[in-house]
Amino acid sequence: MERRTKYEIYADILGVIMERGVMGVTRISYGSNLPVDRAKEALDFLEKRGMLKQVSFSGNKGYMITARGGEYLQAHRTVKKFVDEENPE
Repeated sequence: MERRTKYEIYADILGVIMERGVMGVTRISYGSNLPVDRAKEALDFLEKRGMLKQVSFSGNKGYMITARGGEYLQAHRTVKKFVDEENPE
């Protein structure tokens, strides 16, 4: 299995939250296949850059994706499509 770049990890986190809605750190770490401590670091990074927003749900702390996070995710998927393409026209 190949190691993921930090940008792929950020996209995985944003994708999990986009699919499932507001989530806590533990569920995000499981969904993105990261240890909780590394997930927390990535969430902090993404929140500081405006891609995630911390919200309160059922008395717990959770995260939701912002429009900026959605833009990053779309751009990442577009670039990945070009990079993974073996035989362009």
